[in-house]
Amino acid sequence: MAASDKESKEDLEKLNPEKVAESETIGNFEDDKTKDVKTEFGIMRPRILENEMQESYLAYAMSVIIARALPDVRDGLKPVHRRVLFSMSELGLTPQAKYRKSATVVGDVLGKYHPHGDIAVYDTLVRLAQSFSMRLPLVDGQGNFGSMDGDAAAAMRYTECRLTSAASEMLADIDKETVDFVANYDASRQEPKVMPAKLPNLLINGSMGIAVGMATNIPPHNLGEICDAVIHLIENPDCTIEDMMQYIQGPDFPTGAEIFGVEQIKAAYATGKGAIIMRAVANIEENKRGFRIIVSEIPYQVNKAELITKIADLVKEKKLEGISDLRDESDRKDGVRIVIELKANAYPKKILNRLYELTLMQTTFYTNMLALIDGLQPRVLTLKNILEEYIKHRKAVVRRRTAFELKKAKERAHILEGLRIALKNIDEVVATIRKSANREVAFKQLKIKFKLTDIQANAILEMRLAALAALEREKVETEYKEKLKLIAELEAVLASEEKILSIIKKELKELQEKYATPRKTKIHPQELGRFSAEDLIPSEQVIIIFTRGNYIKRMPVSSYRSQIRGGKGVIGMETKEEDMIEHLLVSNTHDDVYFFTDRGRIFHTKVYEIPTASRIAKGQAIVNILQISPEEKVTAMITLSSSDIEKYKYILLATSKGLVKKTSMKLYSKVRKTGILAIKLRPEDRLRWVKVTTGDENVFQVSAKGQSIFYKETDIRPMGRTAAGVRGILLKGDDYVVSTDVIPAGAESKVDALIVLEKGFGKRTPLTMFNMQLRGGMGLRAANVTERTGPIVGMRLVSDDNYDLILASRKGQVIRMALATVKKLQRDTQGVTLIRFNQGDKVTSVTIISKDKTNKLIEIDKELPEQQIDVVEAEEELKISQATAEETEEVAVVAAAEEEEEEEEPAVSKPKKEEEKDNQKADTKEGGLPEWAAVHDGTALKSAKLKSPKKINKDTQTNLFEEKEKPSEANYWGGKL
Repeated sequence: MAASDKESKEDLEKLNPEKVAESETIGNFEDDKTKDVKTEFGIMRPRILENEMQESYLAYAMSVIIARALPDVRDGLKPVHRRVLFSMSELGLTPQAKYRKSATVVGDVLGKYHPHGDIAVYDTLVRLAQSFSMRLPLVDGQGNFGSMDGDAAAAMRYTECRLTSAASEMLADIDKETVDFVANYDASRQEPKVMPAKLPNLLINGSMGIAVGMATNIPPHNLGEICDAVIHLIENPDCTIEDMMQYIQGPDFPTGAEIFGVEQIKAAYATGKGAIIMRAVANIEENKRGFRIIVSEIPYQVNKAELITKIADLVKEKKLEGISDLRDESDRKDGVRIVIELKANAYPKKILNRLYELTLMQTTFYTNMLALIDGLQPRVLTLKNILEEYIKHRKAVVRRRTAFELKKAKERAHILEGLRIALKNIDEVVATIRKSANREVAFKQLKIKFKLTDIQANAILEMRLAALAALEREKVETEYKEKLKLIAELEAVLASEEKILSIIKKELKELQEKYATPRKTKIHPQELGRFSAEDLIPSEQVIIIFTRGNYIKRMPVSSYRSQIRGGKGVIGMETKEEDMIEHLLVSNTHDDVYFFTDRGRIFHTKVYEIPTASRIAKGQAIVNILQISPEEKVTAMITLSSSDIEKYKYILLATSKGLVKKTSMKLYSKVRKTGILAIKLRPEDRLRWVKVTTGDENVFQVSAKGQSIFYKETDIRPMGRTAAGVRGILLKGDDYVVSTDVIPAGAESKVDALIVLEKGFGKRTPLTMFNMQLRGGMGLRAANVTERTGPIVGMRLVSDDNYDLILASRKGQVIRMALATVKKLQRDTQGVTLIRFNQGDKVTSVTIISKDKTNKLIEIDKELPEQQIDVVEAEEELKISQATAEETEEVAVVAAAEEEEEEEEPAVSKPKKEEEKDNQKADTKEGGLPEWAAVHDGTALKSAKLKSPKKINKDTQTNLFEEKEKPSEANYWGGKL
């Protein structure tokens, strides 16, 4: 027991300030020089520096946190904001009052409530009046109160101010004992600890402040949305953040702009912390000079002048190209308007993306919803916490206001009761007063005689004689009944939590009707994330050219202007003497391009990663872009857009030895630049053709020796990526496949197989003549192949005569003819002569191009090589010398002097032969080479007499790629147009 008393005594001594101070002294011994020293000012006591620093800094930190930098969650105001508003209210600067000099307000605030610098007070006043800083301004300013360019406000002696109607709502009922008051800094007057705040100001106007060891950054919101959310929370106390976000879309900044990422907003509301991406609103406009970017809204708290300066600096430093002029056309009427003029060859979208990346046209608002609870405890709050604290505060305000009004109503009812007694006994009351010697005697007599209270007796003595009139007596009775009714209602409110909440909801709806405005900030659900290279690349049509020498480049389609037939043409690229174009595709810069090699590997890159080169440049070696080994050769290329990936399900691969394989496109979704295996091949086999299919198409294959097979794609089951495939066509001896193509099921009746043989023969055979068979057989004969005709070098599926056929020979001879002039013949025939060769020459290339008024280039990306079918097993590649290239530019319109059709002589009786020859002659009259066909032997040009071609009206010419009229799939099956 004694030990316990001793411990209690020691605990009490620890709380004694003198004992604590003594224990913290450095020393306090008689022989110590640092002992306490008595001076005329008192005792000077040394302290331990560490303890003194801790205590003093803690006191400073608490002062900054509580009394300066952080807002109160109940009214959303910092002390200085609260004092400015209260001082203006005390000065009578209501919304209906005249403007007063800002210096008057600043002086009043400094002298009465805020003993700090005048600049801090005036800056606070200015910000409360800025419509670009406050979503709902609380001060109505007159004069220069600054701008979005960072311009400072005019001196306080020039500007004037008064409260706005919204500020009046913040101060409403402050005179009804709704909030506590505390003494000011010198205890000379009282100031409110918190405002009654009808408005949920913390979320509406937001707040920003840096305290000691903590900071707050709360974005502004839309008043109408916040009021709806508060009402919903009152009605559904257990609602979630997702429920409240049905009413609050997100922050609503006074400067507008755009927000990206609903999930980020949700995270900030759920945790009190988060990052919200803001982006300026910019539109691309086109005028006579070209394009320009108009910025009409900028992110919150971004300095407009600094933004413009930053853009100008980027242009000067050549970090941002394509801008020719920059103007600020902002004004008070139209608001923000920054005009960025672009150069004629600039890409507007690319420049806009660069502006977002390099300037504050896109920035992040870092949310940290830190506020004071009950004016004392700093805490990070969620959206629901803030609204709950607001509702809690408003319940207290309504309860205190109701209690105040009830007290006043009871006091008035008490007085009215005394007046009623006096009016009922008016003669006696008058007589009593007349008999009294003075007021004090009359006061006592009335109390005793009529049993009145002091208040009632005073009210009777102060009553005017006019109140004795009958009408006045009736008014007293009416008022008394009304007060009794009001008292009952107020008591009912105090007794019911539900009625208090009902009053809060009613007041919120009234605020909505008065102050709600449309949302300024647009919110996009999707997130932006970091800029990718693709975001900065303009989306445009380009031509991709790949040569046999493994050089690749891309060019804008505008590089090839439209020309009339018979023109000189343009040089497509400058190649080495032994090089020639292997693949030519028309694609979009944002598409994916896949390269397939003869060894069965697949590589991937984006179209925009292929280097751009001029029209005559040879491009860049493919090994600089992809990690392809020198032994491999690219035999197929395909490009896929995002819409293609959704449309097509499979990739069909075909080899020169007749194997085919169908694989799901999903298995090729993660192809690296280093490449992966697409098909497992035998040593002697090569991958030659790649097609994208829907899974329900038909496959047509033709071999060099004239065999063909037509079967359903469904006969090929889907296989794994590394599978070897199954047999598509059975080949004999040294035969090999020269073409594989696909067409939609049911389109056979509209399609012909164009077959070209090595020695210049060719024909068109309706695909309906090829019966549908099972995969893996020998198939049917597609052409009568002999030594005279040579093997088949190319096959193309076509269905429209509106195309031209171009044939090129090994020695450089080129002919161009209308596809319609190629005869339609039976399946087992050798065809007609399409081109005559010198001895030892042969066809090496078959090309189909569109035939319209301007000979537009066909856009093909479904089958590769796209417009050109080359002989893979040719003895040597076509050699094009520089001299030949120059001559090719000046190809003249010539015609073959003779037209002849020949067929192989089948092993039949002579009458049969003669009959076939007669038919052959008849075919020669019907068709053959067109009059304008061009013949080039590689060294000289020969002309023959021919009819003049029809003159083409130049007015009907159109830009080559200005009109992209793509033929339907029913018209051309050579590839996707």
